[in-house]
Amino acid sequence: MTVNEQRLMEFVHRFIGDLGATMAAGGIVIGDRLGLYRALAEGPALPEELARRTGTAPRYVEEWLRGQAAGGYVEYDAETGWYSLTEEQAFALTDPNGPIFAPGAFQLALGALRAEPRITEAFRTGSGLGWHQHDEDVFTGCERFFRPGYSANLVADWLPALDEVEEKLRRGVRVADVGCGHGASTVLMAEAYPASLFTGSDYHHDSVDQARKRAAEAGLDARVRFEAAGAQNFSGGPYDLVTTFDALHDMGDPLGAARRVRSQLAPDGTWMIVEPAAGDSVGDNLNPIGRVYYSFSAFLCVPSALSQEGGYSLGAQAGEEPIRRLVTDAGFTRFRRAAETPFNIVYEARP
Repeated sequence: MTVNEQRLMEFVHRFIGDLGATMAAGGIVIGDRLGLYRALAEGPALPEELARRTGTAPRYVEEWLRGQAAGGYVEYDAETGWYSLTEEQAFALTDPNGPIFAPGAFQLALGALRAEPRITEAFRTGSGLGWHQHDEDVFTGCERFFRPGYSANLVADWLPALDEVEEKLRRGVRVADVGCGHGASTVLMAEAYPASLFTGSDYHHDSVDQARKRAAEAGLDARVRFEAAGAQNFSGGPYDLVTTFDALHDMGDPLGAARRVRSQLAPDGTWMIVEPAAGDSVGDNLNPIGRVYYSFSAFLCVPSALSQEGGYSLGAQAGEEPIRRLVTDAGFTRFRRAAETPFNIVYEARP
């Protein structure tokens, strides 16, 4: 074997970077759970001071800060020994309700990785692993990962991009949020459109329980309800708007779900499908975002689909054409790309 030393070292540098990032994920989740980032955002601190602010052990905090500084997540002043956060670091690390919240993504990643032994076995056998079989951090991390993007875009950009939908929502219509998880998207829409009624559904009972708590905390009980139901059998139509957020590609029978949506829609209704941003070919997705989505997909999306009946396993990088085919095969006559961000594409389907 002839090895090109320069290319080998380039690969070694990449692997070292990935190894550091992998281990750093745990530190980021710890920093969030213990309030270390939020406390550091109050002002620069030595390790001892940050430990006092957070009620933590100074030696652990010292090592944590060093690793965070090495990774570029906090700043270090070599002359004074003080650590601090820039405005940008604090923006992305301290506000779970902001448009970017990095700790939620790492919580989801660590939760997914806890299933590694079972995913390894699934690789051998071709079996699936249901969403409900994952660690609790997958469910909580998923909400905390996706909610910032929904908060930034759903009401401001995505719903207004649909034909006549926002006007209907303001007048008052019935909406079904299918595959709602913890209900972040449902609650956001209900808060923005007080004249409309919302029903969220998800097959995962524990997530539905959490969604009900979220709605109650927001004072939305009178206009928002949740049911434990799969996408192929949710009920309560006809609806003027049905939404699915980052969920269709996880289903073993997305065609059955599309047909169910079609049957539950009013004649002039709309189905809004939000999916991960992806091109139609593998080559289109060989980039940092594609890498994130393919990696999550191998642990979460494909195993989830393969655990269900239906014969599909689209994965998180399916692209537009498979979604278009599903929608068309289900009887919809109009389909278009309505909006997009670096992380999501929003499709509009009409009967």
